[in-house]
Amino acid sequence: MFKAFFEAIQFLFVDILFKPLDLLRHLELKSWYGWWISNGISWILMGICAYYTVYWIKQLQLHKDNNEENQDTTAHSFLK
Repeated sequence: MFKAFFEAIQFLFVDILFKPLDLLRHLELKSWYGWWISNGISWILMGICAYYTVYWIKQLQLHKDNNEENQDTTAHSFLK
C-alpha cells in the first residue's frame, strides 16, 4: 500500500511536474538560445523575488513610521 503511494508521488513529480524542466535542460544543451531561455527564466524569478522583498521592506517601514510595530520583549507570552 505504501509502496504504491510513494510510486504515485514519484510519477507525479518526475513524469508530470518536472517534465518542462527536463525539456528545458535538453534545449539548453542542444542550442544557443536554450541557454538564454533558461537564464531568462532565472532572471525573471530573481526579479520577482527582489520586487516583493522591496515591497515587504517598505511595508515594514510604513508600519514602523505609524508606530504600529510592537517591539516590546513581552509581545509573546513565552518571552515573559
